[in-house]
Amino acid sequence: MASQGEGFEDAGTPLARAAQHSLIARQRTAARPALPRPQATRVFVVANQKGGVGKTTSTVNVAAGLAQLGQRVLVIDLDPQGNASTALNVEHRRGVPSTYDALVDGVPLADVVVPCPDVEGLFVVPATIDLAGAEIELVSVVAREGRLQRAISGHPLVGTAQDVGEDRFDFVFIDCPPSLGLLTLNALVAGDEMMIPIQAEYYALEGLGQLLETVDMVRAHLNPDLAVSTILVTMYDARTRLAAGVADEVREHFGDQVLKTSIPRSVRVSEAPSYGQTVMTYDPGSPGALSYLEAAREIATKGVRP
Repeated sequence: MASQGEGFEDAGTPLARAAQHSLIARQRTAARPALPRPQATRVFVVANQKGGVGKTTSTVNVAAGLAQLGQRVLVIDLDPQGNASTALNVEHRRGVPSTYDALVDGVPLADVVVPCPDVEGLFVVPATIDLAGAEIELVSVVAREGRLQRAISGHPLVGTAQDVGEDRFDFVFIDCPPSLGLLTLNALVAGDEMMIPIQAEYYALEGLGQLLETVDMVRAHLNPDLAVSTILVTMYDARTRLAAGVADEVREHFGDQVLKTSIPRSVRVSEAPSYGQTVMTYDPGSPGALSYLEAAREIATKGVRP
């Protein structure tokens, strides 16, 4: 007679091993010591008008990684597609208070911020499809390119430790649409630093010149403090010479601005948004999650402003 547990091999099945692996990774995340917090809120613009480079994926995963490292983080979804809102599991159907209300109607940003249900210390301003019409509606508005900057600076939890206190946001990430329109311009005027995800593929640097020209224009006329502080190489396939060649070329162009950590091509990273999660919670022990966590650590410890 077969024993009661015969045939199940609980600890040996691939599903059981994956569940155990994920549980161990979550426990390690919970036990991870927090990083020192910056003295003032760091506002990052995440932009690249070339689509498919991992811009939104990098925004949400770096933000979640920073929150897991003890930082208080706000993600502002400025893309009408609302993909960042989807990945962070917040409601963004039409009519939900969103970035549209803050940009077009002047609603205080604090009134449209919601907590991410899956990651403690992570907050979101969702984007709805209404944002698609914002560029047209803002055309006739005076100082239209500074609307987001005023909204962010007016938030009571954005500022220095001395002025705002312990409840302040340490990081604000603005996820831009894949274009150089008025929404992206608003983000560039609002940001102190810029993170540019670059895909480790043949056309990686194509179109980047136009983006950097726009940054120079914004710096000259609207926001002299804007700095391209972070370049993140994404979709890196270590098996190919092409990926290594592109990464080397990017580092040759940008030097210390390029993070040492590259983000590998990963099915888990791609799957996570379909479950309303970042890879940091979907599979925290996966190579993609560990790479984003290390990238977040680099950002938090590199180039910290006093």
